[in-house]
Amino acid sequence: MNILYIPYEFPPFFVGGLGTYAFEMARRFARMGHSVTVFSKNPGDAITRDLYEGVEVHRPLVVNVVDLLPLIVPEDVKRWPTESQNYFADVFMYNLLSATKSINLLVRADKRRFDIVVAHDWLSAIAGIICKKALKIPLVFHIHSTEQGRVGNGSPTIKNLEKLAGANADAIITVSYAMRDHLVSLGYDEKKIHVVPNGVDEEKYDPESRKFSYDKVMKFREKIGVGADPMILFVGRLAWVKGADTLVRAMPIILKEVPNAKLVLLGKGDQEGLIKHLISHLGIQNSVKPCFEFVDEQERLLYYAACDIAVFPSKYEPFGIVCTEAMSMGKPVIVGAKGISGFREQVVPSGPDRCGAHVNPDDPHDIAKFAIEILKSEILRKELGRNARKRVLERYTLDKVAEETIEIYNKVAGVTES
Repeated sequence: MNILYIPYEFPPFFVGGLGTYAFEMARRFARMGHSVTVFSKNPGDAITRDLYEGVEVHRPLVVNVVDLLPLIVPEDVKRWPTESQNYFADVFMYNLLSATKSINLLVRADKRRFDIVVAHDWLSAIAGIICKKALKIPLVFHIHSTEQGRVGNGSPTIKNLEKLAGANADAIITVSYAMRDHLVSLGYDEKKIHVVPNGVDEEKYDPESRKFSYDKVMKFREKIGVGADPMILFVGRLAWVKGADTLVRAMPIILKEVPNAKLVLLGKGDQEGLIKHLISHLGIQNSVKPCFEFVDEQERLLYYAACDIAVFPSKYEPFGIVCTEAMSMGKPVIVGAKGISGFREQVVPSGPDRCGAHVNPDDPHDIAKFAIEILKSEILRKELGRNARKRVLERYTLDKVAEETIEIYNKVAGVTES
């Protein structure tokens, strides 16, 4: 199959998890024998065309068109802050350039043929729709999150783009059953929607790897100020929706039962000031270790290896790859399970396959109750960690995700695998 793949993010350009997902899927599709042509946003200093692990990658250079936005975009974008308008302008130009290069250069001039076009979220919806119509090929639209879920009421323009792509798509792929139900509630066609979860590289995220020897992990624990104390880990954006502030509020309750517990917060975001204030106000400066930065994957793996439990009390989480990563590393996980929560589907909270706990992300006492239970029992931690790793191997490997995704692409494109 010849796949025209438009994810917005792709190495070396990363904004969030989409770039990692797109890279892992594209290279696996190529290994399966499919031809994959990617169009990604150019950060400004990347080569415009190359071959990246068997994947043909185009990174068109955009030009600044922000001054023209008032003439060509809806009213709500005109009211956005300047930085956000610049972002929208770049996304808009990236879409137009990707679509015109695909249609005019690759297909019409070079006589290339594509069986399917794949777009991800609103960020590449415009290009996906244009290519579908101009090339008369099916469109698969991946929805990793919605505007309503990300920012509440949000932008009418972005919501309309998402809905338009969903209406034009021949199939929609989303990351959890919670997201499927959410999309149906928003008016998306349920018959089009397929659920394929995200996944992790179980060989890279392997607690038995020699990269995570006892000595190396203990040395890292000393470096981050935890030492031999029980360690709780949070990884994610420091934003209201991720619930790090509620986790910090749970710490005084946890410390009453586990006085030497340490909470490590890894991430950046607009809650950094609030987190600092809470730590000071609650008098838990010696028990909370904020690390307000993005770290590379190798260092993040060490954080997972070092922790005793991982806690992700998100209020909205379509899937939540940090949870899958922690589970693959054999760690018990405590997750927000209220509202739209892909965490709820990943984590088994009871029974012989239990690997963690579901909590109300708005309730510090609920978070503390399960953190205390798991931190107090090494036997329980080991059992939950083994179950977590086993669940990933059964359901959430990248190879399994790629196979399920390609099966949908084949069906939509009418391609029969030999």
